[in-house]
Amino acid sequence: MNVAQTKSKFVAVASIAAELSAVMDVAKEISLAAANAKAIAFRAGEKAKGFQPITDFINELAKDTIDLVEKINEHAVSLYQLTVNEHRMTEAYQKFELVSILAKDAPYEKSLEQPMANSKHRMLQCRQDFKSNVAQLLDQLAEVMHPARAARVIAANSRIEASQAGEYLQSLQAVAESVDNAAQVIHDNVQRCRTALSAVDIVE
Repeated sequence: MNVAQTKSKFVAVASIAAELSAVMDVAKEISLAAANAKAIAFRAGEKAKGFQPITDFINELAKDTIDLVEKINEHAVSLYQLTVNEHRMTEAYQKFELVSILAKDAPYEKSLEQPMANSKHRMLQCRQDFKSNVAQLLDQLAEVMHPARAARVIAANSRIEASQAGEYLQSLQAVAESVDNAAQVIHDNVQRCRTALSAVDIVE
């Protein structure tokens, strides 16, 4: 693994952390929107009766998204550490290779074989662990897409229910719009995470 490949892994993992942070912020905004919508629906009474249960769904989706992102963040931290370990093991193996070449025909040449084999084994194990963790993280990111898609559906239903709310129409439609926009942001950010991960899935 060369320097450019190592750098691409560090950049990918760092960008994922930034994207996930943005997703977390948006999920919290959805939770706040749900609380505001609940208060508006309560004031609207019968006019927004159909909107009231929707606010519970919105809040539940926000909580699910936050929980998922927290788990993914923990996984991303582990992936970063794996990237560091892989880089160190690769450097160690490359140094052993260089020493082995320089020590050709030297009396101690044979003594390098076992340490070199050990470092190669650890390097390959790190690469395998990285590949495995990337696959797991991709699965987790795909899971975040489900609440984002559900939020788009709920936003559409929210607009329908808001249309029955009389003078509260604009307030509730604004909530529906914010949920829809937030869902799109989450989808886009998660998709960028998946793209970044896929680009560095494994470097042989």
